[in-house]
Amino acid sequence: MSQDPEKMKTMIAFKKRLEDQLEKLTAETKEVQATLDTVNQILLEKGFKRGDIKEIPVAPAPVPKEVVLPKHETEPPKPALTQQHTEPESVIPLKTMADEPLALMYFDKQTIHVLPDETKNFSVNTAPFTNFLVEKVFSKMQEKDKELVRLGQLTPEKMFSYNIVQEGDLIREIIIKNVDDERLKELKSSIRWTFEKMFEKMKSSL
Repeated sequence: MSQDPEKMKTMIAFKKRLEDQLEKLTAETKEVQATLDTVNQILLEKGFKRGDIKEIPVAPAPVPKEVVLPKHETEPPKPALTQQHTEPESVIPLKTMADEPLALMYFDKQTIHVLPDETKNFSVNTAPFTNFLVEKVFSKMQEKDKELVRLGQLTPEKMFSYNIVQEGDLIREIIIKNVDDERLKELKSSIRWTFEKMFEKMKSSL
């Protein structure tokens, strides 16, 4: 399937972040293994028999699962992820009505990664990002879950949370955790609408 340059550029950047994370985990694994070998050697020197030392296997660094693109962009997204069981299924492109790329939504278990199109340079200062998406959508969902936690109807680790990764004022990634089916629909619609309005405002200011 042919890919437009903007989508491929965003996916390559996301792939690089995964590779960097894997390299870091691999280095940490080697360091732990070296430390464990040293401890085992010290124990042997103190008179322990090798059979008395229980070898602690070091788990291999986790390998990021392959990102699978939808077979065709006109196909509807696969069933929404739930809090009970979620798997990384797809990358969903968010576009304007004129088919202009805005962002990609990548689903990873109970986490949504939103990667804005890097050619657009979306800023946190461009309306309606902060006054609508952050304050009226993200914050409202978080406040509702905080109340449920206070009432004992939700555990803190299941509470909705979000993190906006910035480079200066530019939005590089939005990480959203603990999203159920109902909220997934609202988030997808709200994020697409927000970025579209931001893009329109950016074009009008040129």
